[in-house]
Amino acid sequence: MQTLLAINIGIGDRTYRIKVAPDDEEQVRKTIKIINDKIVDFKTEFAGKDMQDYVSMVLLWYATQLQSGKSTVLEKDVTESLMKMEAQLNKTLESSGI
Repeated sequence: MQTLLAINIGIGDRTYRIKVAPDDEEQVRKTIKIINDKIVDFKTEFAGKDMQDYVSMVLLWYATQLQSGKSTVLEKDVTESLMKMEAQLNKTLESSGI
């Protein structure tokens, strides 16, 4: 079994400590950059909302892109990374008893 690497990631105004396979670290960081860049775009376009609103807007934007078939190779990589991150977060939550 491959040793997981503990990294800190920031989404919006929150920081999360997750464990990823060393081979996945670069892709996870690219995914986080895309998410945070899109949050900044929405903050610019829709001023006055709270961070939860912006994160929700990014989620809706991303899901719409996938449903409309506009996904690119990068977005497919993002999807895979998000699924891995979600699985890792679930494992972390389960192990911490939350």
